[in-house]
Amino acid sequence: MTDINVTPLGYAAGARVTGLDLRQPLSPAQVAAVQAAWHRHLVLVFPGQDLSAPELIAFTAQMGEVERNDNVPYYRDPDYPEVLLVSNKPRNGKPSETRNTGRNWHADLTYTDRPAKGSVLMCKEKPAIGGDTMFANMYMAYETLSPVLRKFVESLEAVHDITLIKGFERRDPAQIADMKRANPPIAHPVVRTHPETGRKLLFVSERIRHFVGMTEEESRPLLQFLNNHATSPEFVYRHQWALNDVVMWDNRCTLHIALKDFDQSQARHMMRCSMRGEKSGYVVAPDAEDGTSLKSALAAVS
Repeated sequence: MTDINVTPLGYAAGARVTGLDLRQPLSPAQVAAVQAAWHRHLVLVFPGQDLSAPELIAFTAQMGEVERNDNVPYYRDPDYPEVLLVSNKPRNGKPSETRNTGRNWHADLTYTDRPAKGSVLMCKEKPAIGGDTMFANMYMAYETLSPVLRKFVESLEAVHDITLIKGFERRDPAQIADMKRANPPIAHPVVRTHPETGRKLLFVSERIRHFVGMTEEESRPLLQFLNNHATSPEFVYRHQWALNDVVMWDNRCTLHIALKDFDQSQARHMMRCSMRGEKSGYVVAPDAEDGTSLKSALAAVS
């Protein structure tokens, strides 16, 4: 049986998908139908899916190669490294290091050379009110720029930096040092073409340090404009979580932010799997404090 029900939830993104039990393997036709809906709506909501960690991994694997989260190994499920625990519940008698994860606009794993293809987030516990997540459509963000600005930003690369994760410096110092070593700043194109839809999109976020060849001071006004533009209300879908929601988003053409709009004494516990994305970008030279990179410096003297 291939019939699934897809109901749009927002103008910019978001659709509810029913008619599937994600605990069971999907048929090839069902996988194709889900992926077609995903490409059209960017964010899919599967309500009422009470998945275990292995079931979440199995579903994600039907959509793409599952990421092991080796770049942030401290926050994984102890039995299933493919599952990242995004939770404000204490771990080992200490406050969770992921209790404030996702508090600025971002796409997952852009501080690596393989930003996530997509992510799947499962709601296991939630506060009585709030704890919402917002998603921005980066196709729309690009397409609504003026032709002159589109042409300019297509020539740019941006340096993504793990240390710009909001609250990063408040984590365990030893973990911070390890993650900095494992994830040096990396440059990606500001405009990318989606490998499956062929559409161009704006690839920026609040985790960008500067543009390659420009200083932070020079970069700041344009970065602020692009981020504000990309997250305009007309480009955003806001998801209000229900228990046992599974939400899957295309990380290549969306940004998202987890809101702190809830009573922090109440539990918000999520399980996340991500799919490995395509190779992209290059590591920026560590001594390029003036905004240049090893790549651009070599180009200048060749």
